[in-house]
Amino acid sequence: MITVAVVDDDRMLLDGLRSWLASASRLRLVAAVTTVDDLLAAGGEARTAEPRPPADVVLLDLLLKDASEPAANIRRLRAAGSRVLIISTVADRAHVVAAVSAGADGYLTKDNDLETLVEAVETVAAGETAHSPELAFAWAHDSGPHRPRLSPKELEVLRGYASGLTLKATARRAGISPHTAKYYLDRVKDKYQRVGRPAYTKIDLADRVREDGLGAADG
Repeated sequence: MITVAVVDDDRMLLDGLRSWLASASRLRLVAAVTTVDDLLAAGGEARTAEPRPPADVVLLDLLLKDASEPAANIRRLRAAGSRVLIISTVADRAHVVAAVSAGADGYLTKDNDLETLVEAVETVAAGETAHSPELAFAWAHDSGPHRPRLSPKELEVLRGYASGLTLKATARRAGISPHTAKYYLDRVKDKYQRVGRPAYTKIDLADRVREDGLGAADG
């Protein structure tokens, strides 16, 4: 069972999601509030030896009426231990990229159906990025200086290695020698470091793949 919280200032949408999620047997709604402050405050009332995340996955509206900054909301929820799926009426490319760069695990517009939402929540809860047409379009057209330009072969090696494969297995999958795979991987690391984003370890590289919505290949 995956616990879900919703943060959205549209009360009609909150009521609708309560009804929707009640029919999703694999999900359990634990909170539906209008601000991140409310959600974190409610979680803070539980006096437990070890603080728990407010929910496994938080469905977060991008633009809230309390004028809170979207990136700050995402970072606060991630710091509390929850994964974050953005649900928004806004499909603007810059907003999508900024949200995922801040740590969001996926981005859906509100015109999706329940099946798509449930699938996205399950994907996010499993530690993966929930891809959508909006997210794919945003990353494909992103030209921000924080995201290095990778060649197709660099991207292939990055995806394989970051998914958990060894360098040899990555090379074999890409049809190149381990020496060549290491060359491409070193280039990827160098490009990320040039834009001020650490990429020293496999964990770093997996984080960059998730942040940039690159979709690591299956291991």
